[in-house]
Amino acid sequence: MTTTNTADVDATLQQIAEVTAAGCDIIRVAVPSADDANALPAITKKSPIPVIADIHFQPRYVFAAIDAGCAAVRVNPGNIKRFDDRVGEIAAAAAEAGVPIRIGVNAGSLDSRLLIKYGKATPEALVESALWEASLFEDYGFTDIKIAVKHHDPLTVVAANRLLAEQCDYPLHLGVTEAGPAFQGAIKSAVAFGILLSEGIGDTLRVSLSAPPVEQVKAGCHILQSLGLRPRRLEIVSCPGCGRLQVDIHRLATQVEAAFEGFPHPLRIAVMGCVVNGPGEAREADLGVSCGNGKGQIFRHGQVIATVPEARIVGALLDEALNLAEGTETATGGGEAQ
Repeated sequence: MTTTNTADVDATLQQIAEVTAAGCDIIRVAVPSADDANALPAITKKSPIPVIADIHFQPRYVFAAIDAGCAAVRVNPGNIKRFDDRVGEIAAAAAEAGVPIRIGVNAGSLDSRLLIKYGKATPEALVESALWEASLFEDYGFTDIKIAVKHHDPLTVVAANRLLAEQCDYPLHLGVTEAGPAFQGAIKSAVAFGILLSEGIGDTLRVSLSAPPVEQVKAGCHILQSLGLRPRRLEIVSCPGCGRLQVDIHRLATQVEAAFEGFPHPLRIAVMGCVVNGPGEAREADLGVSCGNGKGQIFRHGQVIATVPEARIVGALLDEALNLAEGTETATGGGEAQ
């Protein structure tokens, strides 16, 4: 989701371009004001990926989003129902335009009646809320719906989405809301998404981090790549370190990752701190290095092709990666790329 003022069309499009380059497939923009709604036509026209409008309280912005060409609209029908019961009009307009409606239920905004019934935002409470809100549209024959139930606890997210998958056939959007700073939030999201996606539950996802949107997208892409649900880009396989180390493996792995940032070809690179596990790990990687005594043995598909000083390890890996990408022989006579 963008973090810009949506009414600032240029800033919003710039952020959309950045997340698209990072691997984002769908973008959501907040529409809390008339100025934001008025900006939607220009944003949807120029965005390289589908735009979802996020609307909570004002039904008129839903109609504006549909007219602007948004690919979908995220609403809280429990809120919109309080404004002259506009759900029927929204359902009719969305159906005519072929625009799906996403129903989003968060633990922090759960209906007070359900909080009284369940005592807190339990998985059952979240699901009951989501299905009730879906029923408001179903009453008008509208079923082009996606559902999201979110909580800050990953296990609650897992339980709620399992219940939803049992009780409805709607597409599900996964999210651990308010997951926290980048490191903590990425782990919590990976736990929930890994469990659910491995069970075949979930159709789209957002990693909600207290971090720039690009970092959220990167985390989501890594999760999908780790599950084999998205083609891999760059993967660094590096050892955690031990008493055998003769090199600062943490610094080296960070340097390798930085050097290959944005590398356009998928690669698995092993960065190993000693000769015990290095050769074995390198066999499973496109490129690798095993370090010791101030030097690094460079591997290509498990075969040693060069030994270089520690200071030249990153450069040697980058050079060999370019050779692999071009399908050329190595400078050390390592044969043709596989």
